[in-house]
Amino acid sequence: MTNRNIIRVEGSDREFNRLKILFVLMLSLAMSLMAISSVNVTLPSLESGLGATDTDLQWVLSGYSLAFGISLIPAGRAGDVMGRSSWFVIGAGLFTVGSLLCGLAPNALILNLARVVQGLGAGIFSPQVTGMIQQYWHGGGRARAFAMFGLTISAAVAVGPVLAGGIVEAFGPVTGWRWTFFFYLPIGLLAVVLGLLWFPFDTERRRRRGSAAGRVDLDPIGTVLVVAVVLAIMYPFMARQPLAWGLLALAPVLLWLWLRWERRYAEHGREPIVDLNLFSFTSFRNGLLVSSANFLGMTSTFAVVAIYLQSGLDVDALTVGLIGLPNAILSAFSSVYTVRFVMSHGRRLAKFALMLLVVGTVTSLAAGWAIGTLGWPVWVLSITLAFNGIGMGAFGSANQTLSMQDVPPEHGGTAGGIKQTTERIATALGNAAITSIFFLFVAGGTYVGGFVAAFSAIALCIMLAVGLAIMDERQHAGR
Repeated sequence: MTNRNIIRVEGSDREFNRLKILFVLMLSLAMSLMAISSVNVTLPSLESGLGATDTDLQWVLSGYSLAFGISLIPAGRAGDVMGRSSWFVIGAGLFTVGSLLCGLAPNALILNLARVVQGLGAGIFSPQVTGMIQQYWHGGGRARAFAMFGLTISAAVAVGPVLAGGIVEAFGPVTGWRWTFFFYLPIGLLAVVLGLLWFPFDTERRRRRGSAAGRVDLDPIGTVLVVAVVLAIMYPFMARQPLAWGLLALAPVLLWLWLRWERRYAEHGREPIVDLNLFSFTSFRNGLLVSSANFLGMTSTFAVVAIYLQSGLDVDALTVGLIGLPNAILSAFSSVYTVRFVMSHGRRLAKFALMLLVVGTVTSLAAGWAIGTLGWPVWVLSITLAFNGIGMGAFGSANQTLSMQDVPPEHGGTAGGIKQTTERIATALGNAAITSIFFLFVAGGTYVGGFVAAFSAIALCIMLAVGLAIMDERQHAGR
């Protein structure tokens, strides 16, 4: 009897175990997400232990996200062309070095530079995760792998803040934040070592030797232009400085230049950093639109909840973290349970999952209002937000699988990088807009008013995603 998890890769004499490959991929994915979700908990410790200013604290968050965002597409392309295993290990190694530097940082400047290194490392290995799933899994197996992808995201987002809070509590507010970064050292080293042992490097080395004469085409000008586009869009929303908004005006011009360059580059028989034919796949194009609309609103949910409960109602941080726990647990369960329906009813599943997100958001809006005006217990929010968890888990596994369904395996890393980049941009825009709406209404009224206004904006974004999902379903009707 053959083991369906054992695969052979063209150009290699070895056998490889897909479960081992998936374990390493999910380990690294969890590590990169925990590095984002856990930082909010460490900010007070950073302020007291390192003497960090508000601007310093802002860049602890923004520096990582910005470095992560600008590296996704170039790293995805490099993995597709030069070998995903190699670039995965490079990224995981760089992330681990960045974690060490963060823990040893003597001041806020060094810490923020180290966070950029961390973000670059995560941005390098993250598109290799989607690329390798696209390469080594097919059909229902790929859907199950992407379900594990969704489960890992949910678990990491839930565990990160709790773990960081426990570490800070154990080591104290002065040095506790350092140990939250040192925590990633053994995980990062394990990912590197297991990647070296279990990934198919030999076939990639042969590929590089075979293409040595013609040289690998990484499209350097296209790379610079696409990085400039992402930077011009994301930086103003993260820096929030008057001069930075000028970059946003340049973004359409840079985007036009990049698209023009990519077309001309391809017309001359070269390989652009992004094959624009990827956007001819309706499933990929629509998947980007639906997920971006959802990320525009959904990712601001817990930021608004945390500010409202902590600043407006004086709820402690631990309670706020626990309120979100049912959401994360049900999201993980939902992503795994619904995978059996993705291949047969994926678009319908994505549509109804988004509708459930609308229900969860609207009922959470009502619960938040009742907590602030009628004195309801804050735990009511954990019930209403649980609907969001079910919806997000089901949507995540369906959308990820359907978006990548028609993408050729040789473009898996680039396509995954594009998808994650659009989601990061949507997150940056949404967070900036929705938190601004929140504080605008707080300044003119109460925290309750800010919460209701912000959650109304979140619901509208998800409704837009529902509309796009319905459009996608109709375009694929009968296929």
